[in-house]
Formats: sequence, C-alpha cells, structure tokens
Amino acid sequence: MWQFPKQQNFPLILRGLHVDWFGHFPDSTVPDMSSAPLSSSKFPIRPVVGSPAPVPDRERRVNLLVLCGLALIVGVMTGCGAVALRTLIGLFHNAFYNGTFSIWYDANVSEGPSRFGNWVFLSPVLGGLVVVFLVQRFAPEAKGHGVPEVMDAVFYKRGNIRGQVAIIKSLASALSIGSGAAVGREGPIIQIGAALGSAFSQAIKLSTWQKITLLSAGAGAGIAATFNTPLGGVLFALEILLPEVSNRTFLPVVIATGAATTIGRILIGPDPAFVVPDIQMSLAQALGLQEAIAFVVLGALCGVASWAFIRLLVVMEDGFPKLPGNAYTQNIIGMAAVGLMMVALTHAFGHPYVDGVGYGVIQSTLDNKMTYAGLLASLFVLKMLATTISLGCGASGGIFSPSLYLGATLGGAFALVVSMVFPHAGLTVPSAAIVGMAAMVGAGTGGVMTAIVMVFEMTRDYAIIVPVIVGVAVAAGIRRTLIGETIYTIKLRHRGHRIPKERHINLYLVKQAQDIMERRFILAKVGTTLKEAIGAEDTDDLRAIIVEREGRIVGLIPPRSGLWLESQRNPNLLVERFVEIRAVICRDIDLLSLVLARLKRHRSGAAIVFHGVDRPRVRDIVGVITKRAIADTVIDSYDD
Repeated sequence: MWQFPKQQNFPLILRGLHVDWFGHFPDSTVPDMSSAPLSSSKFPIRPVVGSPAPVPDRERRVNLLVLCGLALIVGVMTGCGAVALRTLIGLFHNAFYNGTFSIWYDANVSEGPSRFGNWVFLSPVLGGLVVVFLVQRFAPEAKGHGVPEVMDAVFYKRGNIRGQVAIIKSLASALSIGSGAAVGREGPIIQIGAALGSAFSQAIKLSTWQKITLLSAGAGAGIAATFNTPLGGVLFALEILLPEVSNRTFLPVVIATGAATTIGRILIGPDPAFVVPDIQMSLAQALGLQEAIAFVVLGALCGVASWAFIRLLVVMEDGFPKLPGNAYTQNIIGMAAVGLMMVALTHAFGHPYVDGVGYGVIQSTLDNKMTYAGLLASLFVLKMLATTISLGCGASGGIFSPSLYLGATLGGAFALVVSMVFPHAGLTVPSAAIVGMAAMVGAGTGGVMTAIVMVFEMTRDYAIIVPVIVGVAVAAGIRRTLIGETIYTIKLRHRGHRIPKERHINLYLVKQAQDIMERRFILAKVGTTLKEAIGAEDTDDLRAIIVEREGRIVGLIPPRSGLWLESQRNPNLLVERFVEIRAVICRDIDLLSLVLARLKRHRSGAAIVFHGVDRPRVRDIVGVITKRAIADTVIDSYDD
C-alpha cells in the first residue's frame, strides 16, 4: 500500500485542485467565485469560513521557554511564602500557647502543658475571632481549607484568584494554627502558592490556560516546599488541579516545585517533614501473606475513616451557619469546644494533642512512643471532631496534616491490636502508621499517586512502598464505593460546581478516522442548487456536502446551522457558493489526534476521509469527519 511520505510537504493534484498532505487547499487553486451573486438572506451564511476571532488585547500567550521562566519565579515566591507561613505560625503559637515572643517552633516536638494552664482554652477562641474578622472583611476565599477554592478558580473562574488572598490566607491560617485550631498548614500554602501564581499571571495578562498552569505550578510548589517532597508536589498539581497533562503544563509545574523545594531546603533545612526510623522490613516480609492481609484490612479501615471524615466535615460546615447568632458567635462556640478538648487532654495525658498541625503526635507514633491502642484510637476520634469543628466554625487551615494525623493514629492503634491478637504477624506501629497516613490522604483527597510518592519521599524506604500501594488502593476503592466525592470536591458540589473526575481521558485520540467518521454525506455537482442538494434533509440531521466537478473535488460544505432554512428562502443559490476554501483531507487509518491538529491548523469545520490510495478520487471517499462526530466521540469516551 502506498505510504504517505513523512515530514515532507508532498503536493498532489486532487481532481484538478492542488493539495498538500497537510490537508490544505491553497487559496490560489480555489475556483474563483467572486462574481457569484451575494445572498440577500439575513442569515449569517458566508461563502467561506472566516478566521476565528482574534485573541483579546488584554490577554497574551508566551512560548514554553518563557512560561518555564515565569514558573521559576512563581516557585521562588512560593518557597519564600512557605517559609514566611511557618515563621508566622511559630510567632502566633509562641504568643498564644507559651506567652513568649519568638518565631522558633518545632511542630514535631510535643511541648507539654501551656504556660497559661486551663486558660489556654481561650487561645483558639481569641485567635478565631481575629480570623473571622480578616476573612469577612478582606477575603472570604481564605475561609476553610483552601484547595476547593483553588479548584473552583481553575474550573469556574478562568484561573483568577485575587492577589490579596495570599496575604490574608497567610495571616488567617497562621493565626488559626498558632492559636490552636486543629487544622494543617499544607492547604493554606497550596492556596497561597496558587494565589501568587494567578496574581502574577494576571499582572502580565497571560491567557487562561497559561494562568491555570502557573496557578497549578504555585500550588504544587507550595506542598513541595512544605514537605520537602518535590515529586509529591508535582503529582498533586497533576492529579488534583490541572485539567490537562502535557509538556506545556508539566514542565512549568516541575520547574516551580523544584525551585520551591530548593528555597525550602536552603532556608528551612534538607530534612523531610518527619524523621522515619528504620522499619526493618524486607521486601519478602512486606509481601508476606499475613502482612498483606493486615494491610488490606488497614486500607479498608482507612477507606471507611475517609468517608466518615468527609461526611462529618460536611455536617459541620452545613451545621454551624445554622446556629443562632452571627459568624463570630458560631466561631466562639466551635473554638471553645476545641479549647476544652485541649484542656481535658492536657489534664489526662500531659499534652493537648489535638491542637494545630499535630506533627508531634505523628512523630511520636513513628518513633514508637505511643504504645497504647486506646489512646491512639481516642486521639483519632477527637482529632476528627476537632478538625471538622474548626473548619465548620470558620477556621482557616488545611486537611492534609489532619489526614496524616488520622492515618497515623488509626494505623498505630490497628498495629497494636493486631500484635495483641496475632503476636507473630510482624506488623509494627511505625509501618502501620505510614501506611495509614498514605491511605487516609490518598482516599480522602483522591490524590492516590500523590500519597504514595510523598510517603516514599519521606521514608526513602522501598520496602514500605508495596504495603503503601496496597493500603492506598483499598482505601481509595472503599471511599469511592461509599461516596463519589473527595473531601475537596464535595464542598464545590454543594455550590453546584462539579469537578470532572475523568478530565484526563484522552484515549479517544488513539481512534482512527474510520472509527468516528460519518458515512452519510451528500455528493453534489457544481451548478447544483442548494435546494436540489439538500432536498428533503431533516433540519436536525443535516449532512456534510461534498461538491465535485466532473469527478474532481471542488470542496466541502460542513453541516451549518441555518443552511437548510437558507435553501428554503433562496433555493436557487448554487452549492459552490458555500464551499470552504480550506478543506482538510485524511486517510481512513489516520489517528484522530492528527485529524484534530489539521482541522485546527487550517481552521476547517470538517475533513474528507479517503481510503488510503496513491491518488484519491471521488469514488475513494469513505466518509466525513465533522465536529459533531468528534464531540460524540469525546462524550462517549466518558462512558467506556
């Protein structure tokens, strides 16, 4: 069979018209129809398809190299923002908990009772009142855990986030975490990085897709700088935020996360978020039958726990606004409850445990210092209550750290129980805590690859990856069975903003032209009137018209709105008047991705499909690819 030459502009005389194999009928070869009478119809029918509307002056597009340079700037800004946020958290924590003026604070160390004694229960209340004022007065988007607002900006606001959100979110989240609200710092830095990327893009008037790319790059850079996990930051942006995964989006994200991680390592240090001990688990042990069963059960528990976390957060976010009073009184009620938990736990165990990011509890669990299953189980329940109450009553902070906390305590408690029942099972508290952390994050957020890779970056132990994959997969499957939405998307669903779960489905691009082409089309000779060509066609199913002269192709008329009515009002108009100047041809075995590229390049509404021969003729036409056929193929791909 004759093969199309590669990487050549191979000219061919197609039925009297000069055609190149890039699908373009050069304007000089189109029949001269300048003397044809103009239509008197008021319908917007034109002899040829015009050029698309120009890009507005207020938007610009830069090439990939420049976009990567801008991403580098966003990454550096976000890395500095992550350091600034940690500094603010330390400042407010020392003021509200220790009564000192200092920015030095190690969240991984348990500090013991507060200097204020029982009065510490007022700390989250006072901090919460300032947070409510900041949020209501300056940036309502800064309320809550942040990531839903970023996703909303990507899919419903053309990538626009106000620049002041970065400042207000920094202050509000630092106040919430520092004063004792049971929220994390990862969600805020994600929103801060996204706001920096979006504001920077808006300042230089980038196009929408480039704005969204830099927004996502800033978000990924934020989580990378916070956890010192550059790969995890990249995957977070790809899995959670970006509507498209390609070189033009992937490269800027990678550069931004790399830059932010470098800034974080320079200013904070090279260590990961947690110091993980040597688990002493061989690959054979990780794949043992007893261990595999244990990790499957743990994954199932984490899946149910993720569902409970999502549902309880919805209850709290819907319930607090219904309480009597305004946002200030509702915040007082919620933060007082969190403060009382802190006081009760301090009296019982010497530490408040549920306040702030909770890294101290996670580190103690990984160090195998939390040896009571009852305590870990109680902390799991209380932290879930404290986090959902904090977010429900108006705190500003994330759910990433609380998810890690819940996974670590649930995994640790599970390991202790299993060890008592099956002493030779070989399940340790640190290994179960790590699997639980990944499973809770992966199931709750929907970022399964993000959770797996981040845990690997934090542990640097390949043996634990196999149990992590098992646990995350089971947990995500259980959560999706119980509830289809993630902890990020369920908030947007209540606003009527649904985030597409299948946004990376591009498998339709590997279909061939013959798989999607419309085999029904009209073949009309030059000189045929519009009325004669269309005949009794259904107005709702108008087919494409191929115009030919003595067996030679003149051009193509794609299905057009109003063309049937035009044939009724002006039946004597000739079909060649409506032929597209730029016609696209393709072989029946060409991939849809190639066809789409040609349609875009030549601004055409349809393509003529030939069976692969040396010199195509009218008898070799086997179909027409229209925009309707392409749209149907894309839609059908979501049901496969």
